[in-house]
Amino acid sequence: MIHNSSYFEKLENNPRDPSHWHALFLDNSVPFNKDAKAAFLFDSTRKSKQFLLPFLRVIGRLTIIILQIFKAVAPNLINAPKTLHRFLYWGMKYWVSPEANFLILRHFYLGSEVLRFIKDNVKGAEDIPMNPLKPESIEAVKDNLFLEHDLNLYNFIINLNKAIQEQGLSIRPVEHPNFSAITVGPLPFEEFRDKWTNVLDLSSAIEIFTPVYQFFLTDNDFWRASNSLQLDEVIGVYAATIMRCPEKLVALNNKHPMIPLPTYGAGFRLVLHGLSTEVLHHLISQEKEFKETALVVE
Repeated sequence: MIHNSSYFEKLENNPRDPSHWHALFLDNSVPFNKDAKAAFLFDSTRKSKQFLLPFLRVIGRLTIIILQIFKAVAPNLINAPKTLHRFLYWGMKYWVSPEANFLILRHFYLGSEVLRFIKDNVKGAEDIPMNPLKPESIEAVKDNLFLEHDLNLYNFIINLNKAIQEQGLSIRPVEHPNFSAITVGPLPFEEFRDKWTNVLDLSSAIEIFTPVYQFFLTDNDFWRASNSLQLDEVIGVYAATIMRCPEKLVALNNKHPMIPLPTYGAGFRLVLHGLSTEVLHHLISQEKEFKETALVVE
């Protein structure tokens, strides 16, 4: 069972022992889907995050550094994306918590919707190719889901900006944006496995998966994937320009895409990347709901 917003809404506050997670759930300073926020915060209460993550982060980063040395000598010796994604599927299905799996699949789904929203609101960009990733179950991971997600992001930015330069297009404020790509409400996910082995929180799982990702891919593929984590602000600027709300970008944390960061911090930056996608998508969905409500009132 995935713990949704009702879990925190029903919590009683103890003034002598207030819950950190309860306080964060009730705070609305950062836009976030309530059920996704509840899943993330409940997942953060797991013992694996408090007691296991500190060790996994050290081991994971050390492993990445060692693999970086190996990849410097043999950068293309191992290139097995299918094997990688079968390992990721197995780990997610049997070891990762249902809340973490819910958030991981949401990330691909929401990311595809945000890119489509931008395309739909740049006049003349209709012919830009898209490859939407909208997984409804963990089975979809086997189809190179993580790798395709990275490629989609880069290809979208490249194709959009080539069209802007070659065809004279521009990203500009839109009075009445097209929100048809944005889903408001629950996403159609199949039920996630929730057995005694599904104990790994999101951050712990990512710290384990990141060096595995590095091992099974070429050095260039992993370097590209690591750098893609700093493109959140680029996508955020596009969306904020369309909606006339640049001040909202304060919640996007993976900044400075032109300054590559060491790969050993990719696990932590991946968590931030996921949160940034949630924030940006919720900003757009809030605007969609506001516009639809205004139309009804009129």
